Amino acid sequence: MRRPMQLRIENMKCGGCAASVKKAVQLVDPDAEVHTHPERRQVEIRSLRSRAKILEALQQAGFPAYASTEGG
Repeated sequence: MRRPMQLRIENMKCGGCAASVKKAVQLVDPDAEVHTHPERRQVEIRSLRSRAKILEALQQAGFPAYASTEGG
């Protein structure tokens, strides 16, 4: 079952950053659904991988993330 995640990434500010975020997630889960919102610095992810694996992949790509508390 795919786990939904809402994350905030402070340094995702443009479309290029959003594409890099999506690529980083899909390197660990090619079937992940990734919806980026750079204007809000948020990403919505549905993945079979654990939150820890997704956070690790984003960290390694230079996009540290944390759980978002904002609705979107």
